Amino acid sequence: MVGNNVSHANNKTKRRFLPNLNDVTLQSEALGRAFKLRISAAALRTVDHRGGLDAFLAKSKDAELSARALKIKRDIAKSSDTAAALEA
Repeated sequence: MVGNNVSHANNKTKRRFLPNLNDVTLQSEALGRAFKLRISAAALRTVDHRGGLDAFLAKSKDAELSARALKIKRDIAKSSDTAAALEA
């Protein structure tokens, strides 16, 4: 998004509103390994709210995820399918 910085004298200069991105390491319980991702603070709160990386990716729409996150989501799905097949 773009907007204006407005000074006390009401001078206006252009500025950009950038997302609050953080480098985090999230643990996947299904795969048993960690992934380094660059996500927004809002997305990090959502991951915590939904109960971890696996649950977050399972509930997320594919169109909203990056290519790397989609690959992780597919790997988790394959892992759970394999685990279900071994139990049956």
